[in-house]
Amino acid sequence: MKLFYLAFAGVLYLASFAGDAFAQSADHYLTIQLKNGPVVVQLMPEVAPKHVAQIEALAKKGEYDNVAFHRVIDGFMAQTGDVKYGNMEKGFDASLAGTGSSDLPDIPAEFSKTPFVRGTVGMARSQDPNSANSQFFIMFADGSFLNGQYTVVGKVVSGMENVDKIKRGEGQNGEVKSPDRMIKVTLGKK
Repeated sequence: MKLFYLAFAGVLYLASFAGDAFAQSADHYLTIQLKNGPVVVQLMPEVAPKHVAQIEALAKKGEYDNVAFHRVIDGFMAQTGDVKYGNMEKGFDASLAGTGSSDLPDIPAEFSKTPFVRGTVGMARSQDPNSANSQFFIMFADGSFLNGQYTVVGKVVSGMENVDKIKRGEGQNGEVKSPDRMIKVTLGKK
């Protein structure tokens, strides 16, 4: 009987550690500091594990700091994340912003049934569905035409009013002159 209690206590002890580990791994947040205040994004590793891992790795290395919102279309979305040409403090090239990526490999598509609605964060890509790398966009409004075509990586859980104040671009492509930027991007809620 004593052995049973020891075994049971051991199982409870291990379960408490597993519970803590699960709670920590389920806590995937990205805080984007904008000129008007912070935006907190809850990342969704259960929907797009490879994409979320890449975003978290780039944020951890500070790759997203000072990166421009190079394409912003009113009523649609604000796109950022070009760490190669979009960094407004080093190597910024307005003519190439939106064409670059990171040094990490492209990620295979992780399309899901999660819909594109206001506040959804999705991965930008070229015509090739498996070409997402570092760029992402935040939806100003619902965009059901993107459902199943682009990978959803998260959703804004606070600070959407700051996203709404991002400087809009011009023309059909939404190119932004003197764009706003992500001042600092960190993991966790700030």
